[in-house]
Amino acid sequence: MMELGPRIVLVVVCAVCGGAEAIGEVIYAVNAGGDVHIDVYGVRYEKDPLAGRVGTASDFGKQLIIGRVPPGDQILYQTERYHYSSFGYEIPIKGDGDYVLVLKFSEVYFNSPDQKVFDVQLNGEHLVIPGLDIFSRVGRGVAYDEYVPFTISNNRLLVEGQESAVRDNKVPVEFIKGYRDNPKINAIYVIKGKLEDVPKLPPLPEEDLDVEREEQPRPVHNQKQNGLTNGGKEMVPHEHCSNPIH
Repeated sequence: MMELGPRIVLVVVCAVCGGAEAIGEVIYAVNAGGDVHIDVYGVRYEKDPLAGRVGTASDFGKQLIIGRVPPGDQILYQTERYHYSSFGYEIPIKGDGDYVLVLKFSEVYFNSPDQKVFDVQLNGEHLVIPGLDIFSRVGRGVAYDEYVPFTISNNRLLVEGQESAVRDNKVPVEFIKGYRDNPKINAIYVIKGKLEDVPKLPPLPEEDLDVEREEQPRPVHNQKQNGLTNGGKEMVPHEHCSNPIH
């Protein structure tokens, strides 16, 4: 289990936007499929805890220059973890309050929409991102972030009007296998704070506006999932593991 130090609020100069931005308390950050990385905001992403245990790590994206991010942070979108079935990570929670889950994606393989489509589920039952098709949102080789605000109160998670019990101070985030290829994730971080405390990606270039869709918290389906219907899930507690990227 990763040891988390005292509360740190990072204030940095945003290399992309050119202004100073404050980031809330970062409680969890993982470079999926990759090694430790410190981004332009000073956020330290830990090595992927699923290495050698669940799914496949890939650095196929290193062949591409990823749009919307500075050169030093492209690695966060060039490495990834995918799996032939549903999989996930466990987010440690630090008491009551507001949180934001930031999920980083980039489509580095497919060249058209409807090739890779999957769901994202929070705490075992809240479908927070249904039918995610990265290419249809931003195209190939372009950074795309999803932001999921939620609240913890008295061991209950509240997200988009729904709630569920929090067990062992952990909230699972799962990438749910569908019928079009495999679920994946490039990087994850979680802050204790509000959506306005999270730095956003810059707008897409003018020529890409035809594929852009607004990046904002997604409405949650009212239907709760009592288990996975599109394949079994595999998940391990977050801890340090090592496995070379191939």
